[in-house]
Amino acid sequence: MANLTWRSFKGIPLVVTLVWIAAFALLLHFLDKSVLAFLGILSSIVLIYYTNTSNAFKLALGALVLVVIIPLVAGDNRYYMEVASQVGIYVAMALGLNIVVGFAGLLDLGYVAFFAAGAYAYAIFSTPQVTNFIASDLFPLSGNWFWPFLIVGLIVAAIFGILLGLPVLRVKGDYLAIVTLGFGEIIRIVFNNLDKPINITNGPQGITPIPAPELFDIRLGTPFYFYCIVLIVIAFIVLANIRFENSRLGRAWIAIREDELAAQSMGISLLHTKLAAFATGASFAGVVGVIFAAKQTFIDPTSFTLMESIGILVMVILGGSGSIPGVVLGAAFVTILQVQLLKEFSNFLHSLQQSGIINLPNQLDPSKFQRLIFGIMLIFVALYRPNGLIPAKRKKNDLDAIKNSSVGRGKLGILSKLSQSSAGKQT
Repeated sequence: MANLTWRSFKGIPLVVTLVWIAAFALLLHFLDKSVLAFLGILSSIVLIYYTNTSNAFKLALGALVLVVIIPLVAGDNRYYMEVASQVGIYVAMALGLNIVVGFAGLLDLGYVAFFAAGAYAYAIFSTPQVTNFIASDLFPLSGNWFWPFLIVGLIVAAIFGILLGLPVLRVKGDYLAIVTLGFGEIIRIVFNNLDKPINITNGPQGITPIPAPELFDIRLGTPFYFYCIVLIVIAFIVLANIRFENSRLGRAWIAIREDELAAQSMGISLLHTKLAAFATGASFAGVVGVIFAAKQTFIDPTSFTLMESIGILVMVILGGSGSIPGVVLGAAFVTILQVQLLKEFSNFLHSLQQSGIINLPNQLDPSKFQRLIFGIMLIFVALYRPNGLIPAKRKKNDLDAIKNSSVGRGKLGILSKLSQSSAGKQT
């Protein structure tokens, strides 16, 4: 019954979406500390996706919400901009992991290692930490070097992705997950112990202060500026995902995901295709790592644990593996749940406890049950939405039209060669 109801759903009327956006924008403007108003304006992106209108109008309306309305009504609120930029960082990382897991079908549990590579690349060379092994007047670099280091982080993370891909090409499934898990832990341990004999990463003490980005001698260190930077990066990553999905390389990734043996028999090189998947997905994480380091102004190995990799993988699976809008929704939902909803609910219960209304033990603090809630969500998604909240759409070709076309009526492949050789013998 639920499936029939969902299939009969034709989309949300445009008027409802416009009224929703206007109402929550006004609420956020007049109630600048309302969590529900902020969540309402963010959830309008989902309404826009399901609105019954053209794709071009959806894109324009979504850009209006993200680029104009949110900065206009919440740009002065540091907390909201901090949450929005944090959501954007995890959306960008989930889109990068979607290439490896969703498109190529390669289970990666060490994805946070590429994130760490980009973050440490910028942190080391932009702080006095670099003077421990390089003596030059050029270092440490100023915040103006943040922009070139987006490319540097991309290249460094891509190299790490290739180094990971080379030894794991002969394994798949559970063994691939174990190898990538070990790679992520090795990278974290290396950064944790790379403070001797030469102090490169400063070990467990971390690196600080990492300079904020600068543009024309203007320091862009507020959450509003990071929100704008993250939006630009997400737009680039989404465009790259769309182009890859519809490209020859993207179709090769999907073929490997469906059946490696069949893909190899069709002439697809498993070596180059898998390496391209690891390098491409890792490069996006490296770019986001540079942004994360500049935003936090401090990094240490505890920011790049195994649980971070699992959390990003949960975002991809929850939203819909291989689905670009699904991954965006999954990453946004999990991040908001983690950084805002659970904390706000915990603060609400604490206020009730201080007022003497309830007596809640510390063991039942909602902020301590994040992993339990993630597990429950995954169970419900596996039962009722096994392909994710927004499943990936598969293109369906009209076989009858292909057979009746001029190309379909002719002989192709080996049959064409046989007919040509027989014709040559007759002549």
